[in-house]
Amino acid sequence: MKKWIAGLAGILLAVTLAGCSSGDSATVANMNGAKITKQEYYDEMKTSSVGGEATLRNMILAKALDQQYGKKVTTKQVTKQYNAVKKSYGTSFAYALEQNGLTTKSFKEEIRTSLLSEVALKDLKKVTQKQLDTQWKSYEPKITVQHILVAKKAKAEDIIKLLAKDNTEKNFNALAKKYSTDTGTATSGGKIAAFDNTDTSLDSDFKTAAFKLKQGEYTTTPVKTTYGYHVIRSIKNPGKGKESDHTKELKEQLYTTWESDSTVMTSVMKQVLEKANVSIKDKDLSDVLDVYTSTSSSTASN
Repeated sequence: MKKWIAGLAGILLAVTLAGCSSGDSATVANMNGAKITKQEYYDEMKTSSVGGEATLRNMILAKALDQQYGKKVTTKQVTKQYNAVKKSYGTSFAYALEQNGLTTKSFKEEIRTSLLSEVALKDLKKVTQKQLDTQWKSYEPKITVQHILVAKKAKAEDIIKLLAKDNTEKNFNALAKKYSTDTGTATSGGKIAAFDNTDTSLDSDFKTAAFKLKQGEYTTTPVKTTYGYHVIRSIKNPGKGKESDHTKELKEQLYTTWESDSTVMTSVMKQVLEKANVSIKDKDLSDVLDVYTSTSSSTASN
């Protein structure tokens, strides 16, 4: 969740939608009936953490996305995501916002723009069967495990011997509380939040060992990671099953990966901007969209 504050949708960092101003109404950019005025642009630059051209580029992208996909992202969706992030940060949420130069309003606007970019991605880039087949090779279902972490291999082997006598969740819970050096999970019997193949927080060797376990099984040899030696027990593993049963999950995994791929997202934003028919009125900013398109039609000044 914290990626929302660290940086939304990669290329859409620090995007905020400026409200209409009663100041200078000179137009900086037009797009399909909408416009960005000089005053709006100036007001945005005063609070933006990026440069002038980047600010305008982000404003144009935000407006273009809103024009084309605005009806597909609701206030309820934005609020739900906002509340989830706020909950994940707890009492440090206000500080996190301040450190990133955000307010409640601007952060919600960033969330909205990020959600709009996700909608655009799914609309403009379709998943092929070949891509699904490739993703299936690395797919693992969401599983739940518990583990015991110790510093020495011999201690892990001793714990495995104890499990051989009583391989129950209750016994594993007791052993975790007694021996595990992972203070974050020891008191809860070593239980770890459910994860699948897309998880990036866990050690790869740990995940490989965990995915091999059928429900109720445990590792009969210690699993070494940079943290020490683990004994892992599977609490829930639904099994991989057939590819055709997981098409939806595979697509979501691909889209999640693409959202963090700057090449993919640049291509998507290029299509959004081309459809927006953007016209830059300020000649000094005529090349502001060149990062997305090499054509002159998007940045024409006439």
